[in-house]
Amino acid sequence: MRITDIQRCEVRPGRLVEWTLSPATVATAAALPEDSRPPAYIQESHIRTARSVREDGLFVPTWIGTAFDLPGPADLDALQHALRAWTLRHETLRSGFRWDGEEMRRFTLDADAVSLHREEIGDFPDGTRLARHLQDRFDAVADALRWPNLIYTAVVRDDGASVYLAFDHSNVDAYSLYRIPAEIHELYAAAVEGRPVEQPPAGSYVDFCEAERADADRIDGTSDVVARWREFIHRCDGRLPNFPVDLGLDPGGGLPTQNLMREPLVDAEAAAAFEAYCRPFGGALVGILAATALIVHEIGGEPVYRTVVPFHTRVKSRWSDSVGWYVGGAPIEVPVAEAPDFPGALRAVRAALHANRPLARMPLARVLRLLGADFRPTSPDLYSIVSYADARDIPGSRRWAELNVYGLMRVSYGDQVCAWVTRLHEGLWFASRYPDTDVAHKNMRLYVDRLRDMIAGVPAGPRS
Repeated sequence: MRITDIQRCEVRPGRLVEWTLSPATVATAAALPEDSRPPAYIQESHIRTARSVREDGLFVPTWIGTAFDLPGPADLDALQHALRAWTLRHETLRSGFRWDGEEMRRFTLDADAVSLHREEIGDFPDGTRLARHLQDRFDAVADALRWPNLIYTAVVRDDGASVYLAFDHSNVDAYSLYRIPAEIHELYAAAVEGRPVEQPPAGSYVDFCEAERADADRIDGTSDVVARWREFIHRCDGRLPNFPVDLGLDPGGGLPTQNLMREPLVDAEAAAAFEAYCRPFGGALVGILAATALIVHEIGGEPVYRTVVPFHTRVKSRWSDSVGWYVGGAPIEVPVAEAPDFPGALRAVRAALHANRPLARMPLARVLRLLGADFRPTSPDLYSIVSYADARDIPGSRRWAELNVYGLMRVSYGDQVCAWVTRLHEGLWFASRYPDTDVAHKNMRLYVDRLRDMIAGVPAGPRS
């Protein structure tokens, strides 16, 4: 799944149709009693951050979504049936939060209370204008501070339809997005053919939130996990790490707008060679982080590369097919000055991940609360990331290029660098949002070009 924004995902003209949760569903939700299952720490942090930034006078859309084609004449009734069935399969999509003073309280609809409202928006003969309309509509609906905060759309043409779905991030992560196209394709085909779909039930993210939070609340400030984060943040000058190159930011300025960089890195053959070379050290994730450590040292001169590495928290098989935000972070430090070549950097990253990956199971928001530090968020991103995911085993992934499948992210405001490297059947894909300054663009261009060179330039055959 190529990650991009709505402007660069081949939006073509057509007739726009939209689905939202129906007024009757919204009215039922308003009268629901509290669901005792609490928000996940990552959900609460995300929503509180959105509120904090909004109170500072800035609206920062943070929705994510997916896009894919449905070939053949579109059957909108079948598509509506498929969208509703998919929504009911994933409990978090019918669950939301209300404020009770300073506390967030969950409510959750029963499946039989959920219905979709379909609206014919009209014809859009210009793809650019349609993309702009979709972005504005997703900004308004898929907002962290409202509920419902999801929206489904289809652009209908004689030869088929393009589907665009957007969600507030609190309900979905990248892995959730990966699985949507195949699931909805199957539900749609079944609805068209009038047959049932045999699917095992998906685990509830709402249940996961309750279990993870109960586990996180068992630790206190004396925990080794908290101590290790405290030491890491201290070595980051009391902050969570940023991307260690000059981004041209004005220290006294407000939150800058962001830019998007997205492009293929290398083809399938080069990606396979890179994976083979890095496998003795732990695989391509280790390789991407090692290359990044060396490159940012070249650009910025920092002797130690510090970052927080995202990992999924789907540690039990019951969560494998579940939609939710199953992500934690592990802090790592790579002493680049002591490992000046690629094999040395690979060894250093392997050691850091081996030591610290278990920390990703403890929600960072819980750790920060126990640290007692004032991390009042002023940006939607608490820190910069470089993420790697191999998506080739996702059901339906071999057809992603054919079906114009994209992962969508909203590029708006932020002072951090967030970068994603994705292994697809056709090779490695890179996407990043970063501050929209001339200096940042120059240094990100250097970073991506050097990353491509290092991936393509590994020797034939692995080393250990």
